[in-house]
Amino acid sequence: MSRHGVHRLPRSGRPRRKALALGVIGASVVAGIVATMMPLLAADDLAIQPVADTTATRVPQDGDNAVKSTLATCPARCDGNNRGTRDAVIRFAVTTLPATAVNVRATLRVHSWRTFTATVTAHGSPVDAAAARPAPVAPSPAVDTVTGVRSGFNEWDVSRLVTGNGSVTVSLAQTGLETRIYWASAENRDPELRPRLLITYDLGGRPAPTPSTARPAPPTPSAAPSTPAKPSPTVSPSRPAPRPTPSASTGAGRCGEVSPELVPSCGAWWGMYSPTSAADGWDHGQAVAEVEEQVGRKFDIVHRYHDFSNAGSNGAFPDTYQREQMRDGRLMFFAWESRIFSTGKVLTWADVYGGRYDATIDAVAGRIRDAGGPVFLGFDHEPEDEPEKGSDAEFVRAWRYVHDRFAAAGADNAVWVWTMMGWSGHYDRYAGLYPGDRYVDWVAYDPYNFHVCNGSKVWKSPSDTIGNFYRWLDEHGIGAGKPRMLAEFGTNFDAADPGAKRRWFEEFPAALKAHPKIKAAIYFNSPGMTTTTPTCNMTMNHDAAALAGFTRAGQDGYLRQPTRGSR
Repeated sequence: MSRHGVHRLPRSGRPRRKALALGVIGASVVAGIVATMMPLLAADDLAIQPVADTTATRVPQDGDNAVKSTLATCPARCDGNNRGTRDAVIRFAVTTLPATAVNVRATLRVHSWRTFTATVTAHGSPVDAAAARPAPVAPSPAVDTVTGVRSGFNEWDVSRLVTGNGSVTVSLAQTGLETRIYWASAENRDPELRPRLLITYDLGGRPAPTPSTARPAPPTPSAAPSTPAKPSPTVSPSRPAPRPTPSASTGAGRCGEVSPELVPSCGAWWGMYSPTSAADGWDHGQAVAEVEEQVGRKFDIVHRYHDFSNAGSNGAFPDTYQREQMRDGRLMFFAWESRIFSTGKVLTWADVYGGRYDATIDAVAGRIRDAGGPVFLGFDHEPEDEPEKGSDAEFVRAWRYVHDRFAAAGADNAVWVWTMMGWSGHYDRYAGLYPGDRYVDWVAYDPYNFHVCNGSKVWKSPSDTIGNFYRWLDEHGIGAGKPRMLAEFGTNFDAADPGAKRRWFEEFPAALKAHPKIKAAIYFNSPGMTTTTPTCNMTMNHDAAALAGFTRAGQDGYLRQPTRGSR
């Protein structure tokens, strides 16, 4: 969240209640694993450099384009030349993809030095990328399109072109701007700017464990979302190994194992924050169940915000609703804020690491330890928007202090999620806000397509919405190798285009596939995050079209993990 015209309105003293889901994986469900299962190994990834590239052109003045440090794209009428078409052509050799690779995802990344209002489409190409000045050819069907070139790396999902080891040639064709765009080539003197083909995959075919040796798995899913029942007695905490194995059925998008840090081996978790109120009796379980009923599935993750009161559902978490959701197979994400919701009191990070709230920290650590399974935990999400709490260095010190007290309490089932706004206005601060790899399990951020909600007229596609901070993290190496999460995301509607929000949701899974390091996405379904007006409503179910689009997104195989939460 932000108070800089980029996120939400200023906070009030009222508690921000966010839904949260936590998966408890019990050993009692091992018997549900069948011997015919084919679990997948953890995903691997490849970063492949080009073996050749060139600019395809009919312009006589163009020379040996196969050895230039730049590639060019331009439409048929280019800089006044009706025959000035230029296509960038890049060839890769895929040689190390295992024969057992499944769920292969390939992303082409090419660097531009400037922003352009152009559309650039990726196609499979028969053009010889090693030729000095080949002629452009009629394009094959489009593979993926970027609408609006950004300064920095641009990405296309070219998974359809990678069917195994062999040569892959991609051409980039431009429309919508009648002047040349230059891209970094394989000969660019800066190796970091050269094109890359990023490939991720899962390994299949390993014999399944027998029921006597299999890791604990979630219970067999129910056919439809259920309304939360009255909390059943808390089970004895055994802290089983947090590595569920897949269900017996197979198919596209169905993932295999889950790491101890709750990273699915393929695809991504699908999550929800759904608010409630005094009028609803603060029934956080029902708030989530109602949305699940609307979309016809359960969420993998339920997200809620908590405070340092150590009392009531705000501070004494997990509460009865969350325990019930955990028993029903969902993952919990506890976003823990150093403030007191009921009074609006803001705590300082210096007081946190100074020991003033040790009793609260230890009590929460004890409850997390006893929860019986792994949980997502974040301390003070979006700290860049909390100047009253202290400096960036004090935030880091407080984070490490809380983390270390959890470790001392034996709460090693806490999976630590570092959540930033991801706003470009704070790019210069993020290195100083990062607690360090030893203290962070996931890197998260909160991207939104606000459209007119924040006074802008820009409509951002899903890829534009999530892509900027993703690329910045790649370029600056913060949290390198860590899984990424959209701890909050959302979109407004477009009053001039009633179908825009539905299409935005329908396009969202493809955007995730093009950004494969994102392993979880949680929708922030609150009408109160911005001022709700005739042109601003960020909820996913504010009309039937938006709900239909969100429902369709949640049915995508990439977002349907074979655990109880999403079946």
